[in-house]
Amino acid sequence: MANQDDAVVGARSEVSRGPLTALGAAAPTKRRKTPRALRSLLQNRLAVFGALMLVLVVVAAIAAPVLSNQDPRKGVIVDGKKPPSWVKGGSSEHLLGTDALGRDIYTRILYGARISLVVGIVAVLLAGAIGVTLGLISGYYGGRIDDVIMRVAEIQLAVPFILFAIAILAVLGQGLDKIIITLGITGWVTYGRVVRGQVLAWKQAEFVEAARAIGARNLSIMVKHILPNTFASIIVIASFAVASTILAEASLSFLGLGVPPDVPTWGGMVAAGRDYILTGQWWMYTFPGIAIMLTVLGINTVGDWLRDYLDPRLNNM
Repeated sequence: MANQDDAVVGARSEVSRGPLTALGAAAPTKRRKTPRALRSLLQNRLAVFGALMLVLVVVAAIAAPVLSNQDPRKGVIVDGKKPPSWVKGGSSEHLLGTDALGRDIYTRILYGARISLVVGIVAVLLAGAIGVTLGLISGYYGGRIDDVIMRVAEIQLAVPFILFAIAILAVLGQGLDKIIITLGITGWVTYGRVVRGQVLAWKQAEFVEAARAIGARNLSIMVKHILPNTFASIIVIASFAVASTILAEASLSFLGLGVPPDVPTWGGMVAAGRDYILTGQWWMYTFPGIAIMLTVLGINTVGDWLRDYLDPRLNNM
């Protein structure tokens, strides 16, 4: 009887091991899931186009010395006003032609991308830092502090941007750092008003009341509990602000109020080419204008996708 019981137990153990072993051998490997943000981006063709444009501009800005071996600030006068290489009279050395001073337009567009990106990103960071800080203080403390900050914002909104920027640059003078400061000072209002509105709603939330009840300081409550809940709105505003800041820099450079004339900027190139509209040198202003258009379009399409992706009311992801 003992031998029979041992045999039965052995058979049962073999049966129990068999399916488990088979299942283990045949178990499929787990596939890595594509991140939700990437899946959402790939489903939006306009956003994909915008992302590709941004990547192209960033690569052009970083690899400008590799993509062109010419100096963007120096030119040969005898080579001035040459058309693009595929137009009669063009040269293979100047793919997109030259300006009136003989400087290569292709090279200047590459280096101009650096100025546009630096101004767009740094000025937005500066404006965001000022606006978010003032918005937090205004919404959290309220009272006279709120009144003063909001009245300053309303006064600034009442003054046209271009006039306000001209007034500041008239005091500060020309220079890349000066235009970044100017755009940062003039761009904080949107951040401040949006963050203030959200702080007014969040500061009455239960988790904020709980933090206040256990003795948390006001600064800790604002930074650790309220500010993270405004990040989605801040990111969306910043994405659109980069495009508007690039346009603002181009406008100021077009008016001669941006960086010095020898520094390659897209707005400055368009301004330099406007004197030759009637003489047929269309390439001087067309190509930098296209660069501005594609960059701003790319940023806006990505910003539009980002707004929909971060909106908690949309469940179509």
